[in-house]
Amino acid sequence: MRALMVVGTTSHAGKSLLTTAICRILMRQGWRVTPFKGQNMALNSYVTASGGEIGYAQAVQAWAAGITPRIEMNPILLKPQGNMTSQVILEGRAIGTTTAENYYETFFQRGWQAITDSLRHLEDDFDVVVCEGAGSPAEINLKHRDLTNMRIAKHLNAPTLLVVDIDRGGAFAHVVGTLELLEPDERALIKGIVINKFRGRKSILDPGLTWLEERTGIPVLGVIPWINQVFPSEDSLDLLERRGHRKHADLTLAVVRLPHISNFTDFDPLESEPCVRVRYVELGEALNYPDAVILPGSKTTIADLLAIQNTGLAQEICTYAAAGGTVMGICGGFQMLGQSIIDTEGVEGHEGRFPGLDLLPLRTYFGEHKVTRQRQVTSKYPQDGLPIHGYELHQGYSKVLSETSPSAMALFDESSLGLVSTNQAIWGTYLHGIFDNGPWRRAWLNRLRQQRGLKALPTGIANYRTERDAMLDHLADVVTEHLDLSPILNQF
Repeated sequence: MRALMVVGTTSHAGKSLLTTAICRILMRQGWRVTPFKGQNMALNSYVTASGGEIGYAQAVQAWAAGITPRIEMNPILLKPQGNMTSQVILEGRAIGTTTAENYYETFFQRGWQAITDSLRHLEDDFDVVVCEGAGSPAEINLKHRDLTNMRIAKHLNAPTLLVVDIDRGGAFAHVVGTLELLEPDERALIKGIVINKFRGRKSILDPGLTWLEERTGIPVLGVIPWINQVFPSEDSLDLLERRGHRKHADLTLAVVRLPHISNFTDFDPLESEPCVRVRYVELGEALNYPDAVILPGSKTTIADLLAIQNTGLAQEICTYAAAGGTVMGICGGFQMLGQSIIDTEGVEGHEGRFPGLDLLPLRTYFGEHKVTRQRQVTSKYPQDGLPIHGYELHQGYSKVLSETSPSAMALFDESSLGLVSTNQAIWGTYLHGIFDNGPWRRAWLNRLRQQRGLKALPTGIANYRTERDAMLDHLADVVTEHLDLSPILNQF
């Protein structure tokens, strides 16, 4: 199978973005192309049609390639959960938790086997695999156990692009230093350098590019300009760049930035709404007066619940709700809105019974079983009869406690997936991707707009996947204009 590798000089260099663009570009050229990331560390994940869990970025790359996400596209996913431990997802399934030291002792050979097996399966169905590295390929203390950078490039004999983020400064040093630290057989695979996130006039940069090519003997194949669009992120550090700068928004939605926030890609559709400003609220930061507060998913729900309680944010949310404010919880955030969370087995490292915010009549029980599945249901609120697509990805199950004194109603025709209070102020759901459903998102926003005396938005709109597809086309257009892939493609 033909292969192309994308590695970066640092984290956040733009590997995911470039891999996504190349998948769309090759798909347009008629190739049957698939993305691949051997090992990923991320808290944003996606559940495939088979119920397997992969990094969300690989799902987006699959959509860019015009194909359905598969577990083989990301055979190893590590989900950090604090105390220097991570949950290990191998071939789509959670198989336990481990420390970094124990991981490589216990899972290295098993992980490499999963990587090579996945590549063989993909080879049966695709012409080209576009592989994404992780972090830097030149971490000399880690290279002997690196499963996802040059080890894969060498395994596939893949021509490799080295991408660097010039916006952070030091780009030339990053490139030269990375190349110096690669082994000769690794460096021989680097066929092009890509400068990413460039702002300004390229003519000013050109002398530096000439020097870089002469110094390294490797051509600079592209200078990608800064792309001012919100694309799915893998790391919560990316949220630091999202400060809710939209000045003329009608609505402000405050998303609590939990210490172990996960699947914050749920809010990309909200950020795409011109009338909405999404503000991520740090613990200890005042809520102020948003139009709604959202508690997102969490990798460690109990630890994050204790964190918002210890900082006083939980009480502030309850006071906000008592004054008539709208609060929404998704997945772990949904569990926090209940009366209590019970973990008798210490699944998350905290054993016992923990009081929740008591905003919904809900009790959650944690166990070893992890629910991962796609769902299709029909909404009851805020508008009846809307088709809803999403996915479940959570530990434990929740029991509704409103039989004797109902204070909440089922949000969907499947009652276990969500609740809304009788006054429609408190919302909670297990469904990730809820805001991807365009008509439902608009109906929910219109309730907030009505409270502000604002005109309702049209609800007869397409789901977010249509807008995401247009964004992927725009990304591919920009990269096509500024990146010459012919030296790579000529080797196929």
